Amino acid sequence: MHNPHKILKEYWHFDAFRSKQEEIINAVTSGKDCLALLPTGGGKSICYQVPGMMMEGVCLVISPLIALMEDQITNLKSRGINAVAINSSMSKKQIDIALDNAIYGHTKFLYVSPERLKTYLFQVRFAKMKVNLIAVDEAHCISQWGYDFRPSYLSIAEIRKLQPSTPVLALTATATPDVVIDIQEKLLFKDLNVIQKSFERKNLIYNTHNTNNKFNRIQTFLNANSGTGIIYCSTRRKVKELFIKLNDLNLSVDYYHAGLDFEERRNKQNKWTNGETKIMVATNAFGMGIDKADVRFVLHHDIPASLEAYFQEAGRAGRDGAPAQAHLFYETEDINKLKESIALKYPPINTIKSIYNSLGNHFQLAIGSGKEERFPIDLAHFADKYDFSILVVYNALKFLELCEFIKLSDNYKQPSQLKILANNKELYHYQVKDKALNKLIQFILRTEMGVFDNYIRLNEYKISSKTALTIAQIREKLAYMAQLELVDYIPKTDLPSVTYVTERLADNNLSISPKFYLDRKKIAERKLEAVIHFLTADWCKNELLLQYFGETETTPCGKCNSCLNGVNETKNVRKTIKRAAVDLMDDHEKVMISDLIAALSEHPRDTILENLRWMVDHDEIEMGPLGKTFSIN
Repeated sequence: MHNPHKILKEYWHFDAFRSKQEEIINAVTSGKDCLALLPTGGGKSICYQVPGMMMEGVCLVISPLIALMEDQITNLKSRGINAVAINSSMSKKQIDIALDNAIYGHTKFLYVSPERLKTYLFQVRFAKMKVNLIAVDEAHCISQWGYDFRPSYLSIAEIRKLQPSTPVLALTATATPDVVIDIQEKLLFKDLNVIQKSFERKNLIYNTHNTNNKFNRIQTFLNANSGTGIIYCSTRRKVKELFIKLNDLNLSVDYYHAGLDFEERRNKQNKWTNGETKIMVATNAFGMGIDKADVRFVLHHDIPASLEAYFQEAGRAGRDGAPAQAHLFYETEDINKLKESIALKYPPINTIKSIYNSLGNHFQLAIGSGKEERFPIDLAHFADKYDFSILVVYNALKFLELCEFIKLSDNYKQPSQLKILANNKELYHYQVKDKALNKLIQFILRTEMGVFDNYIRLNEYKISSKTALTIAQIREKLAYMAQLELVDYIPKTDLPSVTYVTERLADNNLSISPKFYLDRKKIAERKLEAVIHFLTADWCKNELLLQYFGETETTPCGKCNSCLNGVNETKNVRKTIKRAAVDLMDDHEKVMISDLIAALSEHPRDTILENLRWMVDHDEIEMGPLGKTFSIN
């Protein structure tokens, strides 16, 4: 067995391990199962890559995302390490060769999705491999209490039986105490063994802001901060809209989401990583596997679905240990929408069953057939055909996937989007020349409110059914208008696909457990409550996060806006300001700000000024006409 320090130096050019890494490596190389709980940026991949290189044989890495696998493979190959991934885009021949190389060749790292573990071909070949370690990335996915539960992860316990002496290393950056226990039980750990680094990131400041104008707050922040950063939005539409606004301000900005093709995503990511682009506006598709240390800020334009997701995304800032900031902007209405989203994400069981039945009819699939068959599907067309909301259809399919009846491919695309750039007069100029174009524009203007101001979702099938224009005609006319810059038309591409995990079931055989359904819904509700508490509670944001992840010995960070605004008793700067102001008052009950700053020399000048601004906004003090004095209300 090779020396871990020698491997680290030779392939990664590091002189020393980070905190806990060597302890984790020693555990798995001595044959122990281990759960490594390291925060985002804590160097989890080194914990399985170094022992994988130290020991004879191949290291099996189970990962949920193709993009994450691709990043890891590229990284390893750049270091001269033989690594390969098996994914759904490969032919059977390619998969066959990759598995053979893992048995007979020189493959050191084999990356697979958890779904792959269930296939007969994989299980037969896996039994013949000399596997030195099974690494389970994003291990929280195995727990029903986790924020991203995936039943396919439960298959890992089954393959352990084929290689019973091979140790398992489970890795995650986000696990609550319940999830920590559940991971070890589900992975059949021989002995409980958790190696954990504190979730605390002393260099990273977390802030939440309730505002009526998120864009203005983001613009103000960017004007004052010139470093590299990420701005997360919840949807592709919002990503594009925010990008356009920031680009109009001549900022160094680009955008990223899963709807872009591979080459475009890679080019955008490379430019941002290399510093050619400073700001990336993105959905949560951006960030997994990104190894960029000097990110100075992460902003959230929208509220994440869970604190686990927020912690991962915010944690991409400040990996170099230098000061970094995370700011989450929200409006009160955003919280209300989040609450409503739970009902949308969990349609009634009868609706889910109805959509499953309609799906079989749509594919003209007989009861008892279709197992492992794959069908492309236009969700907009399907939703319109069977009179369902497209969002309800999508969430119903995701729940059917959770129940392991179907598999929905992860290349789901948004419906087409449209924004009219021209004014009515310019449009009319073209309408009078083309009857079909006139019919299309009139229908859009009649049915789509706000199409001049915002991007709207466009269902070409519905337009076709109402106007008698063909789909081809509609797309041709919209493309023509886009070419003339009358509209911005973003057509939907690359249809998602549905794969039947089981044969198509009859209504009476489609069993969805009400308990499982309610449990998943309750877990989602609890996670939403935790997010709302984090946003609205008058307490240190760092402490709230640490306590959520089970750390009890915490103290206020003294840096977040909650601490600076004095909501923690131990950091109540405003009380100190008021007491000092009373002592400094002259006969006219006015206080010189310069005198106050001098009297409170133990507090930073910026902290005092920020708190004075807050006190003015909340009518606790009144500023003098020249801004040099104030009085207490």
